[in-house]
Amino acid sequence: MNIRNILMMVLLSLMSGTTIKAQFNTVGRLYNHPANKTKNPQEINPSLVDSLILNDSLKNDSIKELKARFMSVSYPLSNIKINSSYGYRKDPFSGRRKFHNGLDLHARSSGVFAMLAGEVVKVGQDRVSGKYVTLKHGSFTVSYCHLSRTFAYQGQTVKAGDTVGITGSTGRSTGEHLHITLKKNGEYIDPQFLLDYITSIRWACVLMLATES
Repeated sequence: MNIRNILMMVLLSLMSGTTIKAQFNTVGRLYNHPANKTKNPQEINPSLVDSLILNDSLKNDSIKELKARFMSVSYPLSNIKINSSYGYRKDPFSGRRKFHNGLDLHARSSGVFAMLAGEVVKVGQDRVSGKYVTLKHGSFTVSYCHLSRTFAYQGQTVKAGDTVGITGSTGRSTGEHLHITLKKNGEYIDPQFLLDYITSIRWACVLMLATES
């Protein structure tokens, strides 16, 4: 079996390891597409992949390019389970119907990863978001909220997969989780859009690898 086939099997096994699980209890989503139950290839063994690539580096520059593209995006947590989606919902504090401006992910003292390369534009704490980190990726900004610890500083350059904090329950929170908000040009949009983008990039890399001759 050649290196390309071995690497493809490694990536496919990683893709099948974890599943994004969603509870769809909101209405008025910004996008009409459903949030998919998507394979989550978050955990990857860099040393294994590197060794496979280095062993065939003279013949398979395209594999290195695919690996770089695969690693250019990252899920925000190692395991993705959506507790509360973007849109209108019953507010857990007031019990009234209220717009939820982000995505709540199940987490327990989990590392929080930058989803794309970018810049840390703010690190702070307030009564609502608790401890938070905000990253800028071109015209998009992503905030990770309710953290117990932050591992970033304003002006820092990050790459996809860099740890920027640890999940917690600081601020206006009923329990530990990761609250993610996504803005485009200053306007809130559904963070599911970014999760779907990450999935599409990683699956495309696997499919391209599978079709390489």
